[in-house]
Amino acid sequence: MGRLASNEVLEFLIILVVLLATARIMGEFFKKLGLPAIIGELLGGILLGPSFVGAIFPGFFQAVFIDPQQSSVAFDGISKLSVMLLLFIAGMEVKLDNIRTRGKAAAKISLSGILFPLVIGFGSTWLLYDIFFSEPTNNKMAPALFMGTALSITALGVMAKILIDIDMIKSRFGNLMMTAAMIDDIIGWMLFSVVITIADLEAESRFGSITVLLMIAAYGTFLITVGRTKIVDPLFKYANEKLSKPGAELSLAMILCLLSGIFTEWLGIKAIFGAFLMGVTVGNSPYFSEKAKETFHDIVTYVFSPLFFVSIGLKVNFVANFDLAIVLLVLAISVSGKIMGGYIGARLSGFKPNKAIAVGFGMNARGSQEIVLGLVALQAKIIDEKLFVGLVIMTFITIVMAGPGMKYFLRKHDNKTKISQEDEEIMQATEEVSPAKM
Repeated sequence: MGRLASNEVLEFLIILVVLLATARIMGEFFKKLGLPAIIGELLGGILLGPSFVGAIFPGFFQAVFIDPQQSSVAFDGISKLSVMLLLFIAGMEVKLDNIRTRGKAAAKISLSGILFPLVIGFGSTWLLYDIFFSEPTNNKMAPALFMGTALSITALGVMAKILIDIDMIKSRFGNLMMTAAMIDDIIGWMLFSVVITIADLEAESRFGSITVLLMIAAYGTFLITVGRTKIVDPLFKYANEKLSKPGAELSLAMILCLLSGIFTEWLGIKAIFGAFLMGVTVGNSPYFSEKAKETFHDIVTYVFSPLFFVSIGLKVNFVANFDLAIVLLVLAISVSGKIMGGYIGARLSGFKPNKAIAVGFGMNARGSQEIVLGLVALQAKIIDEKLFVGLVIMTFITIVMAGPGMKYFLRKHDNKTKISQEDEEIMQATEEVSPAKM
């Protein structure tokens, strides 16, 4: 096994310190502004990367991030582990009991919210391929399906923060929104597994496309049913009763995450997908304590996740690859498709018009999943840098507009409901007075 020399260890530690410090400072700054930390972490990476520091101080950028090749490879390993853990905790937020109890109404919102942007994204990319991509291709299926998938996923974490901010996280409306976002996550990542299979990722998979899809569907079903009750639950129960707490639970969670990632990477579907599926399984285990969940979540959120997001800015020059036409097109397709789909699904679930529009704005919030999905697609050459930049900017804008949009239309709904109630009371009073006058 190779190892880093002393000077390479020093270079590696410098990279870690610079990136983590920048990510945390920028993340905390944007949290103070009432925005998700992910925006600050991504912007921190963009500032440090070739877009700004690399252009203004090329010598510093070259010395710290480019020349130390072995250290950069080591950091790339940390970055890949970080994104696996990020998807693992994203999976832990999916509550299967909520889906079972509120599944019918939430499914209408979720399926409609996925179907519209999926169809619009797929169709637009197929028809306008030459605008989205600079290089021609004979196979439009993978990039078109990717765009549809990328534009259809709702950010579960962003949704939760918005609902907490407007004090509706525990309401029927809030529960329904969270459940719909959970269903979105599951369907979205299943669709992405289809994209990866179709793209074939340069023949990384050792199985045929249909075989891979069947195997991943069987694996996911096994994990959340028999796998959880017969394997995961007994393991966590033993760890709780016989081993040190919460250390044993944290170690077990990490091992299970890595094992699941190893299996899906072996299939050719990428390790992050296995991490997400195992996150759903572990997060729904009654023997994985809340204390362990919170500890694991904090470690990933405040250490690994910032390292991943800040590193994205080092990989792409956001200034050189900024294309206004692509940004506006991605934004128009994503916003119109998601708000329209969320609105129709909410109306089918019985919501009044203004509240249904609020649902559309909430479902329109994107976040870390889109960035992860986009980066994987970029590395697999399904998309190029210009489209990736467009997706990142779309994520920023939809995060910023989701909260104010929801608040505005919920306020309109409440005002209209209040006026309707007052009108009804006046009519009732009038009806009671009229007979008396007669």
